[in-house]
Amino acid sequence: MKEQSQEKANTVLSETDKLAKYMGEFTDWAVAFAPKLLLAIFILIIGFWLIKKLSKIFDFSLEKAKMAPEVISFLSSLVNMALKVAILLIAAGVIGFEMGSLVAVLAAVGFAVGMALQGSLGNFASGIMIMVFKPYKVGDYVEVSEKFGKVESIQIFNTSIVTPGMKTHIVPNGQVTEGVITNFSAKGHIHLELAVSMPYEESFPKVKQVILSALYEMPNIMQDPPPVVGIESYDSHNVILSVRPFIKPEDYWAVTFEANSKIKEAFSRAGIKVAYSEGVELGPIGI
Repeated sequence: MKEQSQEKANTVLSETDKLAKYMGEFTDWAVAFAPKLLLAIFILIIGFWLIKKLSKIFDFSLEKAKMAPEVISFLSSLVNMALKVAILLIAAGVIGFEMGSLVAVLAAVGFAVGMALQGSLGNFASGIMIMVFKPYKVGDYVEVSEKFGKVESIQIFNTSIVTPGMKTHIVPNGQVTEGVITNFSAKGHIHLELAVSMPYEESFPKVKQVILSALYEMPNIMQDPPPVVGIESYDSHNVILSVRPFIKPEDYWAVTFEANSKIKEAFSRAGIKVAYSEGVELGPIGI
């Protein structure tokens, strides 16, 4: 019994010694680690405070440069995130983490994400270019990737275009910057291109005056610069006239339909004949 009691006492002392040893090692580690931890916390607090101040200055600079609100929001978020990651890396280095390993992990993650989103990143970069260089803006009438319509919205990855037929085309920004952009609203007015047939026996000056008179009656046709009417080509039955009045881009389809109707009506009143495709006989044109 005595020997068992002594053995238990020795075991207790041994465990106590181990605990004391661990406590001592923990105390030494805590004493050595505490200053690093406090310094890292100090760096995070001061760093985030400085980032907040710098972000406000950055936003103010972008607003003064008259950049689009969506560009300001995106660039501000990007810079803010980059600065915070930098502060976190500095704090981690102060604590004792291996900076090389952390940077390598971040680089590997960034590379993997970049490969997975390669197409999206291209559209994203193109979206930034569109917002910064502004080849068009919301409300402009444009033709991009063979799609004509009014720009409804410009997003980071795509541009939304509404056609005169009320169809919405979502065009990836990468396709926009890779092709030709035709902005019909840049000058405030565009040429409306109409083709009108005139029989060979008719007088061009007479027909030209009839067409111009019909166009000048329309309120949506611009008087300055004036409409242009000229001979474009000849076919087997007719002289093809090019009629090009200036209009506002938003009036494109309305003026197209009205102009064709007015010209036909004016031809009827003036007694101008047309040649039919079935033969070369001349016949009257109805209202």
